[in-house]
Amino acid sequence: MSAQEVAARPLLVGDLCCSPVLQAELQPEEALVLAGALKALADPARLRLLSLIRATAVGRATTGVLADRLGLSQPTVTHHLGALFDAGFLERERDGRKTWYWVNIAGLQAIQQLLDPAPTKQLLTIETKRK
Repeated sequence: MSAQEVAARPLLVGDLCCSPVLQAELQPEEALVLAGALKALADPARLRLLSLIRATAVGRATTGVLADRLGLSQPTVTHHLGALFDAGFLERERDGRKTWYWVNIAGLQAIQQLLDPAPTKQLLTIETKRK
């Protein structure tokens, strides 16, 4: 990735993993990113989506499966998945007509550090076991 691509890419919550609120003064751009991330998580359907994706045996799921599990329409689920992706909590890949989603561990770790600055290995342990 070139320097221009890095500069043009929006800052994601995963980029802030080493700047917890309780340990250092938050810069204005960091505060904006973290507020956006918390806003993205502040929806019951989005929290359930993250939970459902993490709970799958393969650690990823398609929009259709998630819509069926939540009892919501595919457009609604796609909207919520897009918000989670934009905030840096999900990764995605198109496979023909399907889109696969999986959790971006760096995004979750950043929020975890925001709430509890003590280092934790729980998320890394879970991800390592799946590989």
